[in-house]
Amino acid sequence: MRDIVEEDDEYSYTVIMKRIIIHSDINHCYAQIEEMLRPQLRNVPMAVGGSEEKRNGIILAKNDLAKAAHVKTGESLREAKRKCPELVIVHPDYDAYVYYTEKIKDIYRKYTDRVESFGLDEAWIDVTHSQRLFGDGVELAKRIQDEVYETFGITVSMGVSFNKIFAKLASDLLKHKGFVVIREEEYREKICPLPVEDLLMVGSRTRKKLNEMRIFTIGDLAAADPDRLQRRFGIMGVLLWSYANGQDESEVHEVGYTRPAKSIGNSKTVVHDITSMAQLREVFRVLSESIAARLRMDHLKCGRVSITVRSTELKSRSVQHKLMFFTDLAKDILEAAMQLAASLKMEEISLRSVGIQVTDLSSQIRFDQTDLFGNLNDVDRQRRMEQVLYDIRIRYGYDSCRMASSQVDGELTDFDPLGVLHQVHPIGALDGPIKI
Repeated sequence: MRDIVEEDDEYSYTVIMKRIIIHSDINHCYAQIEEMLRPQLRNVPMAVGGSEEKRNGIILAKNDLAKAAHVKTGESLREAKRKCPELVIVHPDYDAYVYYTEKIKDIYRKYTDRVESFGLDEAWIDVTHSQRLFGDGVELAKRIQDEVYETFGITVSMGVSFNKIFAKLASDLLKHKGFVVIREEEYREKICPLPVEDLLMVGSRTRKKLNEMRIFTIGDLAAADPDRLQRRFGIMGVLLWSYANGQDESEVHEVGYTRPAKSIGNSKTVVHDITSMAQLREVFRVLSESIAARLRMDHLKCGRVSITVRSTELKSRSVQHKLMFFTDLAKDILEAAMQLAASLKMEEISLRSVGIQVTDLSSQIRFDQTDLFGNLNDVDRQRRMEQVLYDIRIRYGYDSCRMASSQVDGELTDFDPLGVLHQVHPIGALDGPIKI
């Protein structure tokens, strides 16, 4: 492991510690939590999935018996049932998942103040300096893993290495309470033979492009010409080359650190097809209100709006637009989204899912702008009205105050994006579970 040198002024001696980064991954998290709450589910093939009636019916997690029946995460409930007719489907309980994953992370926080979440079920844990209190970092990682199992009966895979990238890779190598250590002096023999897609940030599209360059393993990537990679992938190519060569000095963030959002968005697979611009407007209205509320909560304004629509044939189209002025108003986001929808010139509308995303976020815009004929008082009045609407919904429930137009097709707009569907899109390398 990499040495960390500390000077202790009081006693005038140098302390040399090995850098120890742990990556923890709760195995099939949702399914394990459901089994913990209802132990009888351990005896049947079970999967956590959405609602087939509301057309968000996919497998989110499955237990070992379902996995043995070849049920896969991400496939439709219908396909999963075809493979395993006795499969028990449990609808997700996100409140429980958030509660128990935080309780598990509380165990990590007993040993260090550097615990960085990577989604609900994953986290990096830096125990470098904790070794002065708790001893060897590798043994401490095993102690933490055992404590999680003894406390909750939940298995967690642990990867231990000298940086975040290899710790993450190590935790993926062996599931079901796996424990893999990748030391600096041995990483090439363990890492280089692995497929290049095992490296964080390498998704299917990047893998295909790397394969076209005759790069199939992490070793191939490490030995590649970084200038050639930069010409093909830009700065990301150099970043991937650095990762393959173990050059990752990124820190594990302290507890309480909040990443600045780069984009905020919502998408929705609707209960039945959207077949008119009027229907689309009402779905967009619900999404826009949620996005605007989040902007105001984070004291942000956006300068760009984009939409994505997916047809019943599962063909997606996206388009974006730069706004004349920064805004945090649902009214402005909705109007921009509808203009973008009109620009797609869809002769016949038959949409299965739609989404809105805002980017170019800024916390520095402390004033409102409008065009030559606009009225700043109207802008302020609109903001206060939207905030009151949000406050009422938070206090009395989302359905307590709805636009009359949304009730024309109440089934279509019967969803709450301010709840578990609300999503802040992950950002950048190491700032979210994304691959390219």
